[in-house]
This record gives sequence, C-alpha cells and structure tokens, in this order.
Amino acid sequence: MDSWVRFTAQSQGRERIFRAAQYASALIAYSLQRSGASPELVIHIKQLEAHLSLGRKLFRLGNSAEALEAAKRAIHLSDLVLRFCITVSHLNRAMYLGCDNLLWAGKVGLATKLDQDKWSQRSFRYYLFALIMNLSRDAYEIAALVQREARTRSKVGAEQDGSGGTPSGAGAAAALLAGSLRARLGLLCHVLKANPPLLLDVLKNCCDLFIPLDRLGLLKTSPGMVAFCGLSSSVLSILTISQPWLKLKP
Repeated sequence: MDSWVRFTAQSQGRERIFRAAQYASALIAYSLQRSGASPELVIHIKQLEAHLSLGRKLFRLGNSAEALEAAKRAIHLSDLVLRFCITVSHLNRAMYLGCDNLLWAGKVGLATKLDQDKWSQRSFRYYLFALIMNLSRDAYEIAALVQREARTRSKVGAEQDGSGGTPSGAGAAAALLAGSLRARLGLLCHVLKANPPLLLDVLKNCCDLFIPLDRLGLLKTSPGMVAFCGLSSSVLSILTISQPWLKLKP
C-alpha cells in the first residue's frame, strides 16, 4: 500500500495511469466496434479516450526540461556506447515532449493556428528515434551480459572437460551449428531471467515501438494492435515506477 501511495503521488505515475486507461478505452472501443455494438456507445468510449489523452498531455507539461537534465547527466557516463544511446534518447524524448506540449496548447485553444497534423508527425518521429536508441542500449547490454556469461561458462567447462573427441562426419558441422545456436539461446534466456529490469525494458520498448511506426505509416497495424501494445507498455511502466528495483539503471 505504501508503494502505491508513493506511486500515485508522482505526476509520472498519474500520467501512466491515464495512459493505461486511454489505451484500455481504445482497445474496448475497437472490440465493441468489431462486435457490432451501438455506434453511440463506441463514440462515448472514443470521447473518453480523447479526454484521457488530453489529460496526459497536461501531466507532461514541462517534462522536456527533465529530459534535458537527464541528457546532461548521461553525458558523463564512462561507457561510450551507453553514453551515446542514453543521451540521444533523452534528447529525442525532450523534443518529443516539446512537440507534445505544443499540441496540448493547440487542442485547448491557446495556439489556434498550430498545424496539429504536422506537429503530431514530428513528435512521433522524435518518439521513434528515442525508442530506437532505447532498444539499441538494451541490445548492447544484453550482448555484454551474454558475452560475460559465456566466458564464465567456458572457464568452468574447460576445468571440468575431459579429453572427449570432437564429432566428425557429414553432419558434424550442422550438429555443431545447432548446438551453438541452442547454447546462445540458452545464454540469452538465462541473462534475461537473471535481469528482470532489462527484460521489462526490452518488452516495454518493443510494445511502444508499434505506436510511432503505425502513426507514421511505416508499419500499418490495426487500432486494436496499437491499443494492446500501448496498454501493455503502460502496465509495465506502472510496474517499474511502483517497484523502483525493476527500473533499468544506466
């Protein structure tokens, strides 16, 4: 209960709740429309989704400054690859949030001449670049952990290995390749299972990736798929915010 109280006290936590409710509404509207529900009910659900989206934008006002501060901190990371990926991700996130703030101003009537379609496309491009950087960072960390685990196992295997012969024959190469692939897959599963924050970050970023890809027309999916991915990533974000030990650290 204490962790939930701390979670709801954060603006980011409240924004994640609104995001989950928004995509849940979108998923319900899509399901009702597919099942032949009354158009009035579908319209009401879509209006609720639009109101929740506008409320989320209000919670994100000023978050671009926080993203810039995070980018300034990431510049000092010792690892060159992590420094690049995290810094560029935060910079793109700051630009995305800045565009989002302008869109909020346009929707509430403070910037009536704003071309919302153009700025919406621009914001999703920044969002996509940020997610690509996040996934690049995840891939780098996974590769480093897999390599470290492989070295550890090879040392243990060398100490325990006897003088067994190496298989030969026509099927030896295929057997060795299949064994290598199985070993690599086993290492990957072991690394992800042993690092829940990294696993959750990969899942969250993969789910989020479908949203800008669909909005930019790069990968057309159904509104139900986008809503499901958005809801899934929102639930994972809520989990990482309410349980700080599940948040991936730089």
